[in-house]
Amino acid sequence: MKIASFSQTPVDRSTARLSLAYIWVAYAAFGLAALAGMLQGMVRGGLIELPSWTNYYQILTAHGVLMALIFTTYFIIGFLLSGVARTTGGALHAAALRWGWAGWVLMTVGTVMALVTIITNDASVLYTFYAPLKASPYFYIGAALLVVGSWLGGFAIFSRYRRWKRENGGSMSPLFVFMSVTTFVLWIIATLPVAVEVLFQLIPWSFGWTSTINIMLSRTLFWFFGHPLVYFWLMPAYIAWYVCVPRVIGGHVFSDSLARLAFICLLLFSIPVGFHHQLMEPGISPGWKMIHVILTLIVVIPSLMTAFSMFATFETTGRKKGGTGLFGWLKKMPWSDVRFFAPFVGMLFFIPAGAGGIINASNQMNAVVHNTVWVTGHFHITVGTAVALTFFGVSYWLIPALTGRTLTRTANRMGMVQTVFWAVGMFLMSFAMHYLGLQGTPRRTAYTTYMDHPVALGWMDFQRVMAFGGGLLFTAAVLLLLILGYLAFFAPKGKTEYPIAETETEQQTPRILERWPVWVGVLAFLIVMAYGYPIMEQLHHHPPGSPPIRTW
Repeated sequence: MKIASFSQTPVDRSTARLSLAYIWVAYAAFGLAALAGMLQGMVRGGLIELPSWTNYYQILTAHGVLMALIFTTYFIIGFLLSGVARTTGGALHAAALRWGWAGWVLMTVGTVMALVTIITNDASVLYTFYAPLKASPYFYIGAALLVVGSWLGGFAIFSRYRRWKRENGGSMSPLFVFMSVTTFVLWIIATLPVAVEVLFQLIPWSFGWTSTINIMLSRTLFWFFGHPLVYFWLMPAYIAWYVCVPRVIGGHVFSDSLARLAFICLLLFSIPVGFHHQLMEPGISPGWKMIHVILTLIVVIPSLMTAFSMFATFETTGRKKGGTGLFGWLKKMPWSDVRFFAPFVGMLFFIPAGAGGIINASNQMNAVVHNTVWVTGHFHITVGTAVALTFFGVSYWLIPALTGRTLTRTANRMGMVQTVFWAVGMFLMSFAMHYLGLQGTPRRTAYTTYMDHPVALGWMDFQRVMAFGGGLLFTAAVLLLLILGYLAFFAPKGKTEYPIAETETEQQTPRILERWPVWVGVLAFLIVMAYGYPIMEQLHHHPPGSPPIRTW
């Protein structure tokens, strides 16, 4: 099937305004989350004490909600809306714009509601919906509005995709569009169970309309969503790797078919895997846990496909530029260009992050690291490095492209410094977290010496390394915000390319890869097979429910 091509069309003003509205909220949340994260590290390292009007678990919740949910979701929608417009003629049509703005309004209302409950110390529940800890019902309502608003952002992409397909019958959609649609198909399906949990379990329970909650069902519905959430973060980073980075280095997409197949595999295998987060839960049989572990390990395949595709792109591009020998092509990469350097560093961090994920998903090894700070370290090098550095690298060209300004040499050099600060800070912090996790240091706890126990006192040096890494990360975050503010409002006006790569030669992509009824049907079958019977058991044979617990 012929693949659609497109010219270097800029993004029109109305689409740019919509995209920037999402991105500004994303970075406002990022700045607050970075401050909360630094304070967490300082408290846990025993370097500071918080004032009486706040507490560690309050800032932990703020950091998690703002960084892992608000920053990522807003940025992803803003980035993907602009890219879909860029690759389908340069503009979103009126219906897509309406969906996008409606989503922004709903998400922002939900975000404000949730933040108010956190600020008033009425939702210090560690950013998850993890019963039996109970937040204010308005925290859950705000979270529900955030999720539903994100669906509307996805509907904007679906609307533009559907219209483009009608206007270009017989052509495969542009790769960026296909990947964006796949990302939101995954997101909407994955968030349906957590929407059910929030609407029918948590909100009635938090209002006191029901006295208890089915803990096992609640956690199962949460982790149905919780692991695909990671791939909702990763897939836009993969889009930048597959489609934008090749253009930045002067290359081409290695294989359109391979890229689409990798995303279909991510869609199919990243959802029915939630029990690997519940390996220590007693209410799920070992057989069902094993099925989910197997499916989790299968997710490694599309990640390896992505690694192969990216380094194939780098090598073919470097050799065309004169690179010789086994690794001579590496010298031809634009190492001084932050648009390439930041995502590439993120790719390197994803190698140990993926290895840590295999450990977390293995039953015996999970028993060693479960609920230790190892898991926090894994989380940070997956999302906080691979994803975040890619988003930073994208922002350095996306914001000037949308605001009609240029990425200056000074801004580029400062971006390189910011990337190094972030990478070093994250390396120090995550290394200390992984080491401490192997020593049994628990996660989700404030500073404590456990009554000066020798084992706990032995942790303190590495706790301070964590705090130092967090300080570097906060410095990098402040620098990033200053650079982006400059690029948005003070950089010289001009045209900045929105980098979208194409395949070097016309490739025949199998039409089956864009048959959505087929893949959604296969995914539905996998979900029913993986979750149907266990959820039925949890509904009919659950233990006594839990009343709400508030520990603060």
